[in-house]
Amino acid sequence: MTVNLDDVQRAAERTRDHLVRTPCLHSATLSKLTGCELYIKFENHQFTAAFKERGALNRLLQLSEDERRRGVIAMSAGNHAQAVAYHAARLGIHATIVMPRHTPNLKVRNTRNFGAEVHLEGNGVDEAGAYAQRLAEQRDLVFVHPYDDEHIIAGQGTIALEMLEDVPDLESLVIPIGGGGLIGGNAVAAKALRPDIEIVGVQTQRFPAMKQALAGEPVHCGLASLAEGIAVKQPGKLTRELVRELVSDITLVDEPEIERAILMLLEIEKTVAEGAGAAGLAALLTEPERYRGRKVGLVLCGGNIDMLALSSVIQRGLVRSGRIIRVRVGISDVPGALSELTNLLAEQRANVITIAHQRTFTDLSLRATEVEATLETLGREHTRDVIEALRAEGYDPVLPANEVHPDERWADDPEGHG
Repeated sequence: MTVNLDDVQRAAERTRDHLVRTPCLHSATLSKLTGCELYIKFENHQFTAAFKERGALNRLLQLSEDERRRGVIAMSAGNHAQAVAYHAARLGIHATIVMPRHTPNLKVRNTRNFGAEVHLEGNGVDEAGAYAQRLAEQRDLVFVHPYDDEHIIAGQGTIALEMLEDVPDLESLVIPIGGGGLIGGNAVAAKALRPDIEIVGVQTQRFPAMKQALAGEPVHCGLASLAEGIAVKQPGKLTRELVRELVSDITLVDEPEIERAILMLLEIEKTVAEGAGAAGLAALLTEPERYRGRKVGLVLCGGNIDMLALSSVIQRGLVRSGRIIRVRVGISDVPGALSELTNLLAEQRANVITIAHQRTFTDLSLRATEVEATLETLGREHTRDVIEALRAEGYDPVLPANEVHPDERWADDPEGHG
């Protein structure tokens, strides 16, 4: 094997004084919801809010003086870019970063703020990588690969060392997979320390490149994913062999499950996770029986989510959990009728977010008007009470078809820290 436990332990010693030793905490609430004993490694507590600092720093610290003078170049969807830019600036090394054109603005801005020269090229990591390779040759820059590099892999593996030091009897590790550097390094370390530990990878259904490559299938990926940090079309050669040898299985999760996991981490753990960071929890929610009764370690690998995306996740999650609803009712087209409706909603403690009425696009009589209200409720049970109250007063409420029976997996989540 190209990377071993000694490499990971040396990386831990080399980087120890430069990185945050992130907490690995038990979540009582998520343990109850998932049926396992869940421990979360909060890598979103790193300075750049992602695990990528570990591998990037380990690589940069081993550059020769000549390589430092030449400068480095990296391609990344965001977190590796920020990690290289931040630590290169700390070490006095010029960094050039190539990012896909559709990288979230937050990650682009942060990378530039760390002093890196940023190029936006290509529609994904692979196209950005091809451009970065050409630029590296033109400028004689040192290429710092985001995952297919032994020093990067060893650096990422330091997470497992810390997790097993904090919780020595973990039975499973659930780790997101993009190019494979994170799971490769941690599988090396964890299996060396605990040969019986199960390592499970997580990819999105839109970007199952590692799973397909290991199965010998052609790689077919989608156009985009909320988990852009693991939206990789070409897994690494080094990492592929590590995953083949050490990882038990790869779970695929879909976009709604990722959204749900982001919202649960925000509400329950009061922590912000990007799509890739929430993928592990999404996997547990997708296959709860697999982990029931086991001690499970989850790597929350990053928290760099665009604020507009987070806002949409929150709003969509509130709809799916029945806490925001739209309802249409017909009322008499006479003065005071709208006031009677809003008074009834107030009596039912339904908070009106928006309300509008119109007379044109409806089959109601000319003496009636249609009102559509967006309401905030306390959840499904409260929503049912509001609808029944409307019916009791003679209204005929209609909810849009896709919102009448919200997915039961989005049942109201208890609040409070885990």
